Amino acid sequence: MARGTVPHQRTVVSGPVRVAVIDDHPVVQEGLRAWVAADPLGRVEVVDAGEDIDTVLAGPGRDSDVLLVDLYLRDGMVTDRLADLAAAGRRVVVFSQHTDEATILAAMDAGACAYVAKHEAREHCVETIVSVAQDRPYVTPSLAGAIVTDERPASPRLSVKETEALRLWFQGMSKASVARRMGITEHTVKQYIDRARLKYVKAGRRAPTTFALLARAIEDGLIDPAEIGEYRSFAAGPAAT
Repeated sequence: MARGTVPHQRTVVSGPVRVAVIDDHPVVQEGLRAWVAADPLGRVEVVDAGEDIDTVLAGPGRDSDVLLVDLYLRDGMVTDRLADLAAAGRRVVVFSQHTDEATILAAMDAGACAYVAKHEAREHCVETIVSVAQDRPYVTPSLAGAIVTDERPASPRLSVKETEALRLWFQGMSKASVARRMGITEHTVKQYIDRARLKYVKAGRRAPTTFALLARAIEDGLIDPAEIGEYRSFAAGPAAT
């Protein structure tokens, strides 16, 4: 568990999303506040901002729904803190100037829910925060580029039904809707998704979160990269169950 944190109860957020910003540049903090304030739907509010993870989590940031964390703070790269934050129930969006594939994939593997490069933040920041708070996948261009060029271990063998269930689920359907489309029970849909996760674990490619499983699906060609834009359009919709 991350230093300075307590177990955080993680539920799908239905109202305004409370975000805590962790970045050691005041101008970046103010820029993020401005982008959030400019959202005409008022979907996000910044509840705290600071340059240190532990300090923010000891203050108002402890009650945030999402942490927006710069990957490089005064003490250096904080990739090793992401796993602890995720294990403590925190939804973490990495916000970084680094756009190389290795850094992005390392952050996602460590437990980040999404990755936003600083040069694309104005366009994608609010949508990413809202999607993550609703446990919905959101793929920025920088993350998409890293995923589709990832050359790591071989794909597990998913059944036709497992693949279909994943594909429909990632198109924004709830498990109940997937069940109706496939003519099966919601429990069976959940079994298909859980089995897919287990197969990835056995292949040495853990996918404990929706976001990680989406990344695996894109890596393995189950989801066409050309469809990535569709996931963004679901960001403001009702959360999948």
